[in-house]
Amino acid sequence: MKTIVAGREPVTATEFIELALGIDLELFTGSPTESAMDRAARLDVAREVLADLRESDPETAAYAESLMRALPLKQPHPNGRRTHRTTARRPLHERTAVAA
Repeated sequence: MKTIVAGREPVTATEFIELALGIDLELFTGSPTESAMDRAARLDVAREVLADLRESDPETAAYAESLMRALPLKQPHPNGRRTHRTTARRPLHERTAVAA
């Protein structure tokens, strides 16, 4: 048996949610490649859509709100390289516990 939503057959779970709820998930979750300006514009639109959803479909609004509260996507480093963190290490003789 096929699952068909609004006359379309979703291929992925994401497509199913988008079709069933009528919302674009990326609007509320973002994209790892979006710029700061794109993110600000997307969030403005998402807040407006969310305000409309609260009036028309509170259950879907709650789901959309949870998407916005989810951990933000990690933004790639501007030059494409990851930062390397180093920690100061104590000398070996300070790390070993001495039994008294």
